Amino acid sequence: PIFVASKKGIPTVIQEQNSYPGITNKLLSKKAQKICVAYDHLERFFPAEKMIKTGNPVRQDLLSVYKKTEEAKDFFEVDKNKKIILVLGGSLGARRVNELIESQLEFFKSQNVQLIWQCGQLYFDEYKKYNELKNVQVHQFLNRMDLAYAASDIIISRAGASTVSELCIVGKPTIFIPSPNVAEDHQTKNAKSIVDKHGAILIKESELETFPIVFETLIKDKGKQQNLSENIHELALPNATSDIVNEIEKLIKSSYY
Repeated sequence: PIFVASKKGIPTVIQEQNSYPGITNKLLSKKAQKICVAYDHLERFFPAEKMIKTGNPVRQDLLSVYKKTEEAKDFFEVDKNKKIILVLGGSLGARRVNELIESQLEFFKSQNVQLIWQCGQLYFDEYKKYNELKNVQVHQFLNRMDLAYAASDIIISRAGASTVSELCIVGKPTIFIPSPNVAEDHQTKNAKSIVDKHGAILIKESELETFPIVFETLIKDKGKQQNLSENIHELALPNATSDIVNEIEKLIKSSYY
């Protein structure tokens, strides 16, 4: 959580990134003056009069990804005539996502798409061998996330709070595969908040056998891709950083005047 302490050590501003709050913020919210949130319908956890929907801070270079498509495709040296699928599993990686992608390599080949596959630090040694395949790139990290997003046509991703906020700004068709191994299953709740507004597709880890059907349906339906892209982009809150700072400044000024 982000918080600013008053002279008496009472938290003044906290920020909740997820659609399901953690224990720390639930406790701090009782004395906080303002609670910056990224999702709707958190009144069951926090006092409504204290909440302000700001969104989550994101890297500012994502605000112009649509201007970087050609640069991005040159950077990754991809075939500009084929769809690009970006796979994100987080910095450490996601075993079930990686296992899924590995099992579907022949399927992706049959779909005539290219993969930019960020497998994570823990799994790179295991999966780097697939760099030998045509139209497959395996990366431990992606140092230019703005270009990775810009190059992609469809994104397959976990559903951590920061990632979801970034994907709303990027506005690309997204398939969420949330981790079930997190507190309160908050990644599923994060993803569902987007899916319920027709902004993404959700596949639970327990339902990964449906992936080929879901993916093939999406890749063939340009209208569906466009709708998902427009709907997720409508949920973006690109000014989150400045809005949070403004709330902090307001309370600092009010404590001195």
